[in-house]
Amino acid sequence: MNSEIDKILDTSGLLCPEPVMMLHKAVRELNDGDIIKVIATDPSTTRDIPKFCLFLGYELIQQDADEKNYFYYIKKIVG
Repeated sequence: MNSEIDKILDTSGLLCPEPVMMLHKAVRELNDGDIIKVIATDPSTTRDIPKFCLFLGYELIQQDADEKNYFYYIKKIVG
């Protein structure tokens, strides 16, 4: 991920629907074009966060995972 990250949201240990609810709140505080990195441990975020982005029109720039975490890089787009 080469772009500058404007905010990090760590939802580790939280289960659905909390990570998406926290993301929704955090995105409201961002400016157009800002990038938020989300860290999650709930496997359901692999489904929920891309759907959240698609539904609200945000750009899911990158989605990664390691042994225990899921990482999402989302760009706020105001259209």
